[in-house]
Amino acid sequence: MQIYLDYSATTKPCTEAIALVREIFELEGNASSLHSWGEKAAIALETARLQVAELINAQPTEIIFTSGGTESNNLAIFGVARQYSKPQHIIISSVEHPAVSQPAQILAQSGWEITQLPVNPQGRINPLDLKAAIKPNTVLISIIYGQSEIGTLQPITELAQIARNNQILFHTDAVQAAGRVDINVETLGVDLLSISSHKLYGPQGVGALYIRRGVHLEPHLYGGSQEQGLRPGTQPVAIIAGFGIAAVIAKRELPRESQRLRQLRDRLFANLADCPYLIPTGDRINRLPHHVSFILNPNYFDQKVTGKTIVRQLNLAGIGISSGSACQSGKLNPSPILLALGYTPAEAIRGIRLTLGKDTQIADLDWTAMVLKQILQRLQPQLLTV
Repeated sequence: MQIYLDYSATTKPCTEAIALVREIFELEGNASSLHSWGEKAAIALETARLQVAELINAQPTEIIFTSGGTESNNLAIFGVARQYSKPQHIIISSVEHPAVSQPAQILAQSGWEITQLPVNPQGRINPLDLKAAIKPNTVLISIIYGQSEIGTLQPITELAQIARNNQILFHTDAVQAAGRVDINVETLGVDLLSISSHKLYGPQGVGALYIRRGVHLEPHLYGGSQEQGLRPGTQPVAIIAGFGIAAVIAKRELPRESQRLRQLRDRLFANLADCPYLIPTGDRINRLPHHVSFILNPNYFDQKVTGKTIVRQLNLAGIGISSGSACQSGKLNPSPILLALGYTPAEAIRGIRLTLGKDTQIADLDWTAMVLKQILQRLQPQLLTV
């Protein structure tokens, strides 16, 4: 039995997206060309732009195609920062994806002041902390919508309203949320929002940045007029078209699928509730519908047993999950996200994440829970020494 529970890492493109990508690959024209071949490519491109815009209730002119969520986040942050000749102040959260936190670190090296908002033990920001952090030279606030490692959803509407009241641009990394929760940029009140195709059953290598009309960004690439000059270069029309049809399907199926995933998520949490070896992480109420996460209870395991240990053990059983801690040059590093929640470094290398998707069934979760419990029991120190 093979069970894939790593949908937050990537999703398999839906059959409709695969078929459309193959069809569009047969087109000869460049979408920037004026002849009929180019017109066919341009129609496919702009159809996808409309489809992605409709997913979040935006206007097509507010959608810029990128290579994915990382580039969208970078374009949002550096696109704002490059408008200023002197360093200013940016606010992010302490639980951002590296595609936001690392650009902020780069700006800090150039003299920019970066404030990282704290979170509670469930990973949520207190809006009062955002109000207190704002300074006269704050030019951008970037807060992740749904945290990929712990599943927590932030109060984006309230946070964006605080930014708007202070005439500060607000960006959210919605890569994990788009296609999984209902997003309406008009009611959210955000100025910038990042999306990635391969998180919602579209092809890898393409994403989008929503830029509210009237908001100006400086490009970080030069050499062409494509994507309003913000992302020059010939657009990969085929995979953009696949992104578009995936967005259509995600919007159509979202109400039913989101509810189904919540029920499955809660069933998996319930199946593991009696397991003393696991401690749930993240906010159980304000949570991505497909997301389940834990740390290993340090009272039961020696230091050699980490989140990656469980990933490897489940993989041997034909079950794919992920761990939040990063491994570089053979050294296991504590998860910055878990550290931000108040866990110790020893605890922050013990995180695991199980994320559900379209192919996930009740039987998959019941089997996974049983296998996971057996693995955790087998890894007890007293058993390892027998």
